[in-house]
Amino acid sequence: MAGDIFDNRGRGEAAWGWPAVHPEGRKFMLVAGALSLACAWMAWETLAWPLGVLVLCIGAFFRDPRRVTPQGDNLVVAPADGLVTLIRQVDPPRELLQDDGSGTPGLPAGPMTRISIFMSVFDVHINRAPIAGSVRRVVYLPGRFLNADLDKASEENERQHILIERADGRQIAFTQIAGLIARRIVPFVKPGDMIAAGQRVGLIRFGSRVDVYLPAGTEPKVLIGQKTIAGETVLAELGSAPLIEGVRQ
Repeated sequence: MAGDIFDNRGRGEAAWGWPAVHPEGRKFMLVAGALSLACAWMAWETLAWPLGVLVLCIGAFFRDPRRVTPQGDNLVVAPADGLVTLIRQVDPPRELLQDDGSGTPGLPAGPMTRISIFMSVFDVHINRAPIAGSVRRVVYLPGRFLNADLDKASEENERQHILIERADGRQIAFTQIAGLIARRIVPFVKPGDMIAAGQRVGLIRFGSRVDVYLPAGTEPKVLIGQKTIAGETVLAELGSAPLIEGVRQ
């Protein structure tokens, strides 16, 4: 159940179970299910069966499994399930730099490490908070629907920036980016909300990407080509900058 404590010395009980379907997907399942039943009632089996399979596909896409989030003062956890496709030194988006009138400072100017996580249609699409803190900004920007795997998708695609500030003033920002198929970014949080690390903060429908911006002096603990699990994989430790190499095998 939510709030249970687990540790690396055997505390806690775990058992496999079917993941829940997020409420955002249930309405689509109901529509597809109703159409499937209607087609079956009218003996239109060539439509009824594909619609029945579609119900299962929608349920799989909107699955919302429970996650065990590592706890640590300086840990940054992955906000998305997917594949690490890009790690770049870039300037942060201007929407996260400029004063938005609230008096809340944005990210400092200058290069930051950006980790890009590509989410295929087979990945879980619920996004989670990388750190605990207060949501300072949620900035939505309309844009194009290029392949989310492209580097320029960070600046040209429809996207939503979220800036979280910890109690000590440290900030982590991440961006939900719509992709070639994704056409809707759904936020679960708003400015002023207090959130925990690993808490659900939104979703992107049908394939997309999430960019995470790490502050200077912090390097990723993940590698290009590595798979991440939202709310569980440790992306980085603030203030830690080790060189980590991997071997594909």
